[in-house]
Amino acid sequence: MTTSKTSEALPPRTLPAASIVRGVHWTPVIWLLLVVVCGAVFLDGLDTSMMGVALPSIGRSLHLEAGSLQWIVSGYVLGYGGLLLLGGRTADLVSRRAVFLVAVSVFGVASVISAALSDEFAIIALRFVKGVAAGFTVPAGLSILTTIFAEGPARNRALRIYTLCVASGYSLGLVIGGLLTEIGWRATLLLPGPVALTFVAIGFKVIPKAENTARVRLAHFDLGGALTVTGSLLVLVYAVVEAPTRGWGSVSTLVLLAVSAALMAAFIAIELRHERPLLRLGILRNSALVHANMAGFAISGGYAAFQFIATLYVQNALGWSPIGMAMAFLPAGAVVILVAPRLGPVVGRLGTPTSILLGLLSCAVAYGLFLRTTPSMPYAEFLLPTMILFGVGFSLGFASLNVQATAGVAGEEQGLASGLVNTSLQVGTIVVIAVVSAVLGSGTPVHGQLLPGMRSAVSVIVGVLAGASLLTAAFLLRRRGRATPSDDAAVSPEAG
Repeated sequence: MTTSKTSEALPPRTLPAASIVRGVHWTPVIWLLLVVVCGAVFLDGLDTSMMGVALPSIGRSLHLEAGSLQWIVSGYVLGYGGLLLLGGRTADLVSRRAVFLVAVSVFGVASVISAALSDEFAIIALRFVKGVAAGFTVPAGLSILTTIFAEGPARNRALRIYTLCVASGYSLGLVIGGLLTEIGWRATLLLPGPVALTFVAIGFKVIPKAENTARVRLAHFDLGGALTVTGSLLVLVYAVVEAPTRGWGSVSTLVLLAVSAALMAAFIAIELRHERPLLRLGILRNSALVHANMAGFAISGGYAAFQFIATLYVQNALGWSPIGMAMAFLPAGAVVILVAPRLGPVVGRLGTPTSILLGLLSCAVAYGLFLRTTPSMPYAEFLLPTMILFGVGFSLGFASLNVQATAGVAGEEQGLASGLVNTSLQVGTIVVIAVVSAVLGSGTPVHGQLLPGMRSAVSVIVGVLAGASLLTAAFLLRRRGRATPSDDAAVSPEAG
């Protein structure tokens, strides 16, 4: 396949504004742009995974209790999950390039500063700032890709590379975090900083400026909608994070959930009246977008919760070292690296709904196999099959849901669509982990060998994936019934 005239005519150092890349043979400038955008999302996954490995060392060094340690992770997720929708819409209204570069800059500076701190509240506050920055970076970066790369083979290839970087960040973060923690936990906080700032410097050169960007007036920005939906998501995430400690039926948890629901109701009322709403509610009539969000919730939440369970099991029950635990998860990332780049023709023939269904089923079977685990089982029997099947399922599902979520969406709403699907990923992570934590905490100890409630907790994860699979099958049958070719295959076949 040959490149489009647009991509062939690119100058050596920058992309022209509003350029559309249609071919799959790209110039060095296009590859540099991919490095910047995909590198930023790689850092997000890397940072999250490294913190999970470094938490015990941080706790010992700063004499922190488990509650404070939890907020080093939860503070980041609060900012990230709560601001994704606002970040996506801001990128659409203001400038994807400006939002992306400023957000990555804030992420980098906050990383450098946090590495020098010893006060737990300051570290948690900066983790929240980094989460906010990621909440703007991810939808802005994804919408840069979906507007520069034309829908079809070029965009599908770019999104598969994007998926590869997401998976690599999470999997390699465990290994890199284990190695850096041996040097010192501050190194895990510091590392993303210089790398992020390097991406910013390159991004100024290769990310194109939009043509004829209109100046956005304050009246055009849905401030009321932004405040209510962000507040609703922040309160929801906070309620779910705290629920295992306070109790799901406690007055404080119920009040927080009621406040979140009230704010969401206010948001919907504002959106129905506002001339330029933050979320055009009509976009939710796009069943493919809604389905992609549901699948993203299940895939992301399932993996995050399983990693949480398996990490506790192999370290606390089996006594493995952090680096040993990291290496145990590495095959999943290796499978994604090997499989994801080769799935283009397969996904093109099957269509995104079928690919998502196969991905969900593969993940469900992967976690179901873990239910056979006994303390005497060797790694090759109890965890390796799960890692391999998850790698295949993630490769099929994650790239397909990103393609499906943005296919057919107008250019001015690409940031909104990206923000929606990434919000679902983060909310899924928080909700499923919180439920699993509650199940683990209610289990009965078994001579310190198995985690209390581990099998019940894994069964919850399998149930989430199985339920999403059933909904996906129903969605697929409904689309097939319409007999519309574009419904059955949201991507085009691609060689290579």
